Order: sequence, then structure tokens, then C-alpha cells
Amino acid sequence: MIGITGASGPLGRATTEFVLKTVDPSQVVLTTRRPEALADLAARGVQVRRADFEEPDTLGHAFEGVDRLLLISTDAVGARLAQQQDAIEAAVKAGVSHIVYTSVPEPVPGNPAAVVDDHAGTEQALRESGVRWTSLRNNLYAHMQVATVEQAAASGRLVTNNGAGAAAYVTREDCAAAAAAVLTRGGYEDQALDITGPEAVTVQQLAALAKEFGGRDVEVVEVDDEAYTAGLTEHGLPEPVARVVASFGASIRGGHLAHVSGAVAELTGTAPTPLAEVVRAARTS
Repeated sequence: MIGITGASGPLGRATTEFVLKTVDPSQVVLTTRRPEALADLAARGVQVRRADFEEPDTLGHAFEGVDRLLLISTDAVGARLAQQQDAIEAAVKAGVSHIVYTSVPEPVPGNPAAVVDDHAGTEQALRESGVRWTSLRNNLYAHMQVATVEQAAASGRLVTNNGAGAAAYVTREDCAAAAAAVLTRGGYEDQALDITGPEAVTVQQLAALAKEFGGRDVEVVEVDDEAYTAGLTEHGLPEPVARVVASFGASIRGGHLAHVSGAVAELTGTAPTPLAEVVRAARTS
């Protein structure tokens, strides 16, 4: 029995579709705060159960009978560590034997990304849980760079705090396919896997893509973290969210997102999709 938490979210749904290519729906358990959002999948025969990480009492029943569980990290940055620790404890008590977790590259003290503490703490809880575990350290999503390239193409300026760093942007679909492979095939126990795109992309390469679409030169404007945060808030992002986004720029600048791995191809049998292909597809759709 395979379980997936947060299954009504984009990554959860995408992973479910990959799992259902090889697993009978009756052997799949999807958990969500909003079971009605998964009515279409329930109609296909999967088991949909309510689970709210803010209500730990809902977790034990939700995980009953599950052997391999994909624990998708929640979006409650700064508050999710305790929630995810509760989920791991509930999964262990329910008899789950293998927990697969969606983490972040290099969750180490030197990484300035604001999400690091949550992920590092959750990975530690997994190591101490007594069950088999796999950490999928997903790089930044490629589709999130589409707006950056489009704005740069329109304005002729690409404002960044990435410095000379690079990120191995990966598609959500490749992350989902990799997760489904671990869930359905097993293996990769008690280890962390970097889930990345095929190359580490610099801001200069992003500017080149923007030039390709805008038909004019694009100036790269480098700013510090505070200025970048201020610019994001001026464009409508809440300050806490802007600071999280800026912290990823600092992480890129520090080299924490540049590692390129072969895990996607190894797990799925298909090479990961390049960022340029994602951006070009978005521009033509």
C-alpha cells in the first residue's frame, strides 16, 4: 500500500498520476485536508482520507495500512517542523515501513535558504525514527523562472541577488516521477537523493533566454538581499514571502543549489527537462 500526503496539491497530484501508471488504485491512499478536492481520484478507486497536519489526531487513521509513504513537506515555513515530526511519529505508530520525504538541497547550517531549518529537522527526525527513509532533495522548480524571464524580456532588466551562482532548476513533473519511482520500486533506503535538472543555470543564462524572447539585450542588475526583498514587496509580495524568496537567491549565490545529479534519469529512465525547454514551451503555449 502506497500513501501520499498533501495529495490535493500540484506535486501530490502529479505523483499520484505517475504511481497509478503501475499500481492498482485500490493500493493507493491519498491524504488531504480537503477530501472533496480528490473526488475524481476517489472515483477511480483510490482511497482518500482526511489528514490535517494541524490536527495530529487525524494522522494515525490516515496512515493505517500504508507501507510506503510520501511525506510532502507542507508550505507552513517556520511552523511545519513540528507538524512533520508529528506526521513521522504517527506513520511509525501506524506501521509505515518506508517514508519518502521532499526536502531541499544541502540542508546544512551554512545554507541561508529560510527553509533549511525545517527540512534539516525533518530529515533528522526521519533518521531517528527507526523506519527506512529516503530524502528527495528537490531543487528549485523550473516553472517558477518563467515569469522572471518574461519580465526581463519585457523590461530589458533582470534584477537578481543570485550573484555568480547557479541553480539546477528541475520541473515539478520530474520531481513527481522520481518520487513515484521510489514509492513503487522501493530501494534507495536511508539515503538522500538530489533531484535536479540537467544543468546548473546562471542568471546570465536566464538573461540570454530573455533576450531570445524579447529580441533585445537584457541587463543583469545585481542587488543585495535587502534591496531584492524591498523590490519584491514593492511588486506586491508580502514581506515574509519576499524574504524567503530572497533567501533562495542567497543560497544560489553561496553555491548550495548548483549540484547536478543523475538521479532523475536513474530513477525514471528519462533525462530531466532543461529549463530552457520549460521557458520556451511556456512562451509558445
